Amino acid sequence: MMGLGNARQRGATLAVALIMLVLITLMLLAAFTISSSNFRAVTNMQFRDEAIAAADKAIQQVVDSSFTDNPALAAGPVLIDLDNNLGSNPDAPEYDYVVQIAEPQCVSATIEATADPSSLSLPIAMSAESSWNTVWDIDATVSAADNIGGASVRVRSGVRVLLSESEKDDVCE
Repeated sequence: MMGLGNARQRGATLAVALIMLVLITLMLLAAFTISSSNFRAVTNMQFRDEAIAAADKAIQQVVDSSFTDNPALAAGPVLIDLDNNLGSNPDAPEYDYVVQIAEPQCVSATIEATADPSSLSLPIAMSAESSWNTVWDIDATVSAADNIGGASVRVRSGVRVLLSESEKDDVCE
């Protein structure tokens, strides 16, 4: 009789051990799923922050150029290197982001309020030189194929540029 009780206990121990092993495996799979989701979220946030910085840098390059002379020339891709590693391999430079700049649009143009006291009473066409405050919309889009979530970032910036009347007439409608 003693032998029969030991055999039953050994079988129960094996069943409990298998159930515990399955529960531990399920807990590990749940932890792995949660950690991979968190990794994807952190990666997308990092991409978003870097992409905004790249778009700001590209917009600044456009603003620093004379984009108002011919706005169509300012449109196109701008290669951005955020970590300044282009010097490490001059034969094959690697850019971090490609920022697509849309053609800058002249949103509005208003006459500059400051003028010589003597020309305040004269009509605009009769003053020596009229200056115009022009407001421009610059649109930048960043997308990366190597980004895990496939996210993209769009940054729009408004810029005020002081132009002469003839320059304003050439580029603003």
